[in-house]
Amino acid sequence: MADRGKTMHDDIYDHDHPDNFVIKEDEIVTDIEGLEMFSLKSVGIDIGSSTSHLIFSLITLRREGASLSGKFRVTNREVLYRSPIMLTPYTSATKIDTDKVNDFIQKAYKEAGLTPEDVDTGAVIITGEALKKENAQPIVENFAKYSGKFICAAAGHNHEALLAAYGCGAVDLSKAEHKTVLNVDMGGGTTKISLVEDGVVTQTASISVGARLIAFDEKDKITRIEDPGRKMMKELGHKVELGQTITDKMKEDFGAYMGRILFETIEKGPISPMASSLMVTPPFVNYRGFEQVQHIVFSGGVSEHVYDRDPKAYGDIGPVLGKNMREYLKKLPDGILREPIEGIRATVIGAGEYTIQASGNTSYVSNEKALPVHGLKVIQAPIREGESVRDALKQSLRKFDLERFTSGLALSLTVSGVPTYQSVRRIAEGVLEVLKEADDPKCPLYLTLDLDIAKSLGGMLRDEFKVTRDIIAVDGIEVGDLDYIDIGECLGITEVIPVTVKSLMFPTAHSD
Repeated sequence: MADRGKTMHDDIYDHDHPDNFVIKEDEIVTDIEGLEMFSLKSVGIDIGSSTSHLIFSLITLRREGASLSGKFRVTNREVLYRSPIMLTPYTSATKIDTDKVNDFIQKAYKEAGLTPEDVDTGAVIITGEALKKENAQPIVENFAKYSGKFICAAAGHNHEALLAAYGCGAVDLSKAEHKTVLNVDMGGGTTKISLVEDGVVTQTASISVGARLIAFDEKDKITRIEDPGRKMMKELGHKVELGQTITDKMKEDFGAYMGRILFETIEKGPISPMASSLMVTPPFVNYRGFEQVQHIVFSGGVSEHVYDRDPKAYGDIGPVLGKNMREYLKKLPDGILREPIEGIRATVIGAGEYTIQASGNTSYVSNEKALPVHGLKVIQAPIREGESVRDALKQSLRKFDLERFTSGLALSLTVSGVPTYQSVRRIAEGVLEVLKEADDPKCPLYLTLDLDIAKSLGGMLRDEFKVTRDIIAVDGIEVGDLDYIDIGECLGITEVIPVTVKSLMFPTAHSD
């Protein structure tokens, strides 16, 4: 991922469909009903600001339940090939070296004994400082040409923190032990922090603390200085310029200072003026520090030094920063610090995909011309009784660095309580508030719901609240963070809507 070993994460569940598995109008029951288990080859490609790598996996999925809408869950993940970790190449301060990236990926395919045609699905994500480069988006789009087989995403700071929490195993740990886990993903340009409560990522944040804010060559000549690095070194009384020699004392001072800033932030929040000024996202809200957290997990490239697993230096402050964090962590009670499933490789291992059938009888489609649609990013929002629907939706959007509703999204609402006219109306009012702030007044509204209220909600938005944009609301679809969906055309007299779920997949303790 992005910053020095950034992470990418795929969902706890992984979804797929078999080779050449295409649903046709006259084959709905025949092809899906008998399909209970299948496998597929998937690739995960992580291009971060400091490092990049690739992994091929074989994923096996099994259907849960007997209905056509039964959810598939991953039952086995086998890693087929892991690429070496490559320092992300640049041709200039503003451009990634696309030729070297492509050569790296092609070599990985060759060493794995695979071709692009052998791969059923996959994910490519660009994160961190790499995301800011002027040719980052064309790189992502280059993979999108593979006939929709790839999930292609550019992850901002909060999104990247979410990915890291899944990829390093913090979400799995929190869910398995019903504990609150803090994931600290230390990369090259930033550190991403995620609060995971009972298996749900509830808050994310990012701070400009990283190993490669200042980088140097084998002769200690400075080759890279990021603004936050220059700012902290000035505070320490050190003037740094490109081409200058960085001394051991400067390295030690800088690493110790960053360690102190980061420990302060995870212990109680960014209290000092410097820590506050280095935040690249808003800090956690109502964070009680270690009083609230039962376990801490470090991931990202610098985590290899935090856990003292990698003595090697990579022309940056990583070893010094990691050593200082180890000293600060000695203050913690025994048992709080846990190891990740993956450190520098805390990333997506690919994507799974499967198709389910939604009932046209309980769904709402205001305009069939709004279908099919592909690659909608799922924004999952829990709708709880007595809590603001607007606030729940806004909080969920912020997980993906979005301040308002925009095109290309599917709002996935998980609703608690027994549905009534009043509760559906409350949801409709909250959705309407978010739509009023949207970037585009005409982009369609795509909704998925876990309860059978899609037709009622869609009809209410159209008829009572006079929403003019196209509305597609589908019942019985279980999706969550880091899922993407395709919604197909309504299938003739069967009144069935095919929905393909694509989920990012992450390493587990049993991935190998």
